[in-house]
Amino acid sequence: MKSLSSGQIRQMFLDFFQEKGHTIEPSASLIPVDDPTLLWINSGVATMKKYFDGSVVPKNPRMTSSQKSIRTNDIENVGKTPRHHTLFEMLGNFSVGDYFKKEAIAWAFELLTSPKWFGWDKDKLFMTVYPKDTDAKKYWEAVGVSPDHIIEIEDNFWDIGQGPSGPDSEIFYDRGKDFDNLADDDPENYPGGENDRWLEVWNIVFSQFNHTPQDTYEPLPRKNIDTGMGLERVVSIFQHARTNFETDLFLPMIHKTEESSDHKTYNTSKQDDVAFRIIADHARAITVAIGDGALPSNVGRGYVIRRLIRRAIVNGQRLGIKTSFLYKLVPVVGETLKTYYPEVLEQKDYIAKVVRSEEDRFNETLADGLKLLHQVIQSAKDNHQVTIDGPTAFKLYDTYGFPFELTREEANDANLDVDEKGFKAEMQKQKDRARKARSGAKSMGVQRDLLIEIKDHSEYVGYETLDVAKAKLLAIVENEKLVSETKADTAELVFDQTPFYAEMGGQVADRGVILNDDGDKVADVVDVQHAPNGQNLHTVKTQEPLIKGQTYHLAVDPLFHSRVEKNHTATHLLDQSLRNVLGGHTQQAGSLVEPDYLRFDFNHFGQVTDEDLQKVEDLVNKEIFKEIDVKTTITDPKTGKKMGAIALFSEKYGDKVRVVSIGDFSVEFCGGTHVSNTRDIGLFKIVSESGVGAGVRRIEAVTSKNAFELLNKEEKALKQVAANLKVTQIKDVPHRIEQLQDEVKTLEQKQSALEAKLAGQQAQNVFADKKAAGNYTIITGVIKDAGMAQLRQLADTWRSKKLSDVLVLGTGSGQKANLIVAVADDKVKSGLKAGDLIKSIAGNIKGGGGGRPNMAQAGGKDPSGLDKAMNAAVSWLINK
Repeated sequence: MKSLSSGQIRQMFLDFFQEKGHTIEPSASLIPVDDPTLLWINSGVATMKKYFDGSVVPKNPRMTSSQKSIRTNDIENVGKTPRHHTLFEMLGNFSVGDYFKKEAIAWAFELLTSPKWFGWDKDKLFMTVYPKDTDAKKYWEAVGVSPDHIIEIEDNFWDIGQGPSGPDSEIFYDRGKDFDNLADDDPENYPGGENDRWLEVWNIVFSQFNHTPQDTYEPLPRKNIDTGMGLERVVSIFQHARTNFETDLFLPMIHKTEESSDHKTYNTSKQDDVAFRIIADHARAITVAIGDGALPSNVGRGYVIRRLIRRAIVNGQRLGIKTSFLYKLVPVVGETLKTYYPEVLEQKDYIAKVVRSEEDRFNETLADGLKLLHQVIQSAKDNHQVTIDGPTAFKLYDTYGFPFELTREEANDANLDVDEKGFKAEMQKQKDRARKARSGAKSMGVQRDLLIEIKDHSEYVGYETLDVAKAKLLAIVENEKLVSETKADTAELVFDQTPFYAEMGGQVADRGVILNDDGDKVADVVDVQHAPNGQNLHTVKTQEPLIKGQTYHLAVDPLFHSRVEKNHTATHLLDQSLRNVLGGHTQQAGSLVEPDYLRFDFNHFGQVTDEDLQKVEDLVNKEIFKEIDVKTTITDPKTGKKMGAIALFSEKYGDKVRVVSIGDFSVEFCGGTHVSNTRDIGLFKIVSESGVGAGVRRIEAVTSKNAFELLNKEEKALKQVAANLKVTQIKDVPHRIEQLQDEVKTLEQKQSALEAKLAGQQAQNVFADKKAAGNYTIITGVIKDAGMAQLRQLADTWRSKKLSDVLVLGTGSGQKANLIVAVADDKVKSGLKAGDLIKSIAGNIKGGGGGRPNMAQAGGKDPSGLDKAMNAAVSWLINK
């Protein structure tokens, strides 16, 4: 067999299909664009949905790609099995309404067996087919596959619900008897079963049915091919590796981890090998994901990143690594992927900084987690329990990153077991919550074939004019039918030319009117979108019938258009200003350009300070006041990049692109409309800045008249404040507020001192009333006109004087009540806990609380229940 690197294998696959007329599609970002059904891009076809459901017609119906993907539904098996990964690459070839089974099967066999390409022994290949798919079986036999190497399996039918579906054929490689991990008579010991010998390398889906909303399967108007080949698996075959981890995709990270470990090496013990593999896999996943804009957080994608980092760190500790080490693997990952993903290595310093920060933070959390785990173990032993419950084990896993196995090991050392069934139940609940959060949207739409049939050429002329006197009406869509004349109130129209901008790149569509030859309005244009073949599709509200073939006067609302243009150009200035102020790592994560405001989402690690936000706003206005000409150049993507144009990693660009330049300050690929000079924007004002997701910040801003009105509104509010403060000039407001703050602080200090004095006087009477409660002594009391600070001070006094075993104090006014419980240190050692007592009595004040074993507090909204709480505390102790 040939000796090939992972980079050579990937390129060979792409070159093969390029020779077969396929366009090589670049790998998309791991972060899905406009797809709420996915947390991550999880397959090659995930980036092709718009082609498969017919919403967009590709320039070439034959495409091929190597798509980086992430799947976390089976993360527990990563490292334990030869082939489970978090991040993987899916090689694929796709046909949208072009070739079908015969060609797909012939080319797959050619790639795998031809000496020019993979050159594998055909006798080592086995194919599975859907029993009813006689065509697939026939075509496999036709290319030379022996009938006894073709296996019928009922599960070979690809179906993800509504949308395209169909039978599939899987290809397996026989690795030989040395890889047998099952007995000869084991029911799973066959190509397609759960075993190590027959390795699935390729799945070819013959997408030929529409799974309809009525749950029927109708023939697709255009049949498609969708295939997926796991690069990691193929590399393991070429490199004679027992698992995917002994390849050039993972071994560099494993060897780098060995340098940080406590003299541990790979391939010495099963437990250590699993730890090395988990670290290599997770380092690879987080590096690429952070490079694509994901950042650690507690929700969504950020939660996945944080969880992977924490799992890697915990496994590093198993190898004796006590300090931060994961960030050192970032450049190693970059080196393994640099032939196809050079951007990873280019961002290595930024990615390493993010990982290092998260590592340092988690090392502190891990120490807290170990303390909690030991407390849980001690509590279980004190209460004569033999098992740690599932929810507690899941909390350790979810919050502190402790794998179930680590919790069980620690528990077993203390002669305790862990409820694995309960742990798995909690894990399933979490998965169900995540699935439910994305279940409201369709995974892939049913093909809408009607619009695909509209192939008339339509030209957008809105860059030059907002008014077209004679536009020929080429197509009318009404109630999902092509008609010659409108009869309904709403219709979709295509003209041979149009000045109306179709929504794209965050810029909203133009609005305007359609007039007849007499100048009378016949329709309002309320929306414009791109049809599958690229025409601008106008959604209109009709006043009079429109007739196909006639000409009409199309007029864009100039004020609406102008306001949108101002905000769009301001968005470009904002984008570059953020890069200048916050750093080059800042990437656009989404935008919306409306006539009244603009919204800009961007990736950033950490919050944006008020100082930096002001710098950004000042920089944008500085460029506006420079009165810079805005120029547009039409060129090819390669030339555009040489010009320094910034490209969105999630976008795919055609043969010709528009490069929008604002002097030498901002150069971007953009198909939107813009002002001719920055002075046209007038003024830029940031309205708000906030976090909207994992590592994603959002700025909303206004320009021109809206910015002027905002400043006027703020000035009016300041004048009102000045009047209330009785100062004559706005500039004196800050100084007057500082004076008032000082006065308030002085009064608060006096009030606190008086409350403490009053509470102390009341406490003398309370402390004198010590009661017996079962085997304990207790002091209880309700203190008037006090706060939690005073209650804590009294608790400190009580503890220093050792006045009783337990203290319970309360205070309240209006609809607010507070409780504090303190327990003497010697009683804590014997098992009495303040937190247990506070939880039992907090309900009396309609509240809840908790705290340390020797001190706990609670808040509630029913002060009338304070006396009941005191009595309940005594009863609780008596029954203890």
